[in-house]
Amino acid sequence: MIISNRRITGLTGDVIVELVAEVGPLWHERHEAKLACRPRKRAVGGGPKHQLVFVDRLLATLVHLRHSATHDVLACWFSVDRSTITRAIGEVRPLLAERGSTVSLDVRLRTLAEVVEYLGTSGTTGIIDGTEIRVRRPAVGRKDRDRFISDKNKQNAVKSMVVTDGEGRVLWCSPARPATCADITHARRPQPRLVPGVENADEGDVHDAHGL
Repeated sequence: MIISNRRITGLTGDVIVELVAEVGPLWHERHEAKLACRPRKRAVGGGPKHQLVFVDRLLATLVHLRHSATHDVLACWFSVDRSTITRAIGEVRPLLAERGSTVSLDVRLRTLAEVVEYLGTSGTTGIIDGTEIRVRRPAVGRKDRDRFISDKNKQNAVKSMVVTDGEGRVLWCSPARPATCADITHARRPQPRLVPGVENADEGDVHDAHGL
């Protein structure tokens, strides 16, 4: 159901199959390396098996990124504990980020520097915008706990900056920061204003980009 309905993940079944074939081996390799780097009390292959196979981990991550679904909701959907979903998303997201964004058959962008170079050489106009994603309230005792409360909607959230081309295709997404970080401050950290061809979505300030 999730794979066959593009509205859920935003991707076609063929693209998801491609992601599984490309990212899956990397996940298994890192998982095995993580197990091998610590003392073992069981033989390799012993103990309980994964409750969430890689395909489900990938799908849960895609749904979370597209719809900002909470880990609790995804845990109920996939019939696992919330901590399993949290761990799965934490493992898969970096792999998707390293894979980058494919803009053509021979061009794949992985870093902001590559995006800037692509925009400059192709003469394409880039659009930078900010988006807030609701998150669970940080744990009691965390020093920067209050920084996650958004001034806009008064809810706990993180903020990311997104760069797209003129057609709305995502080229790059920044690391998430606490929601109280001003949009213009967030935008200046990677210094996108110094790059010709990259424009802010708003004059002076960058607004919410859920419509991208």
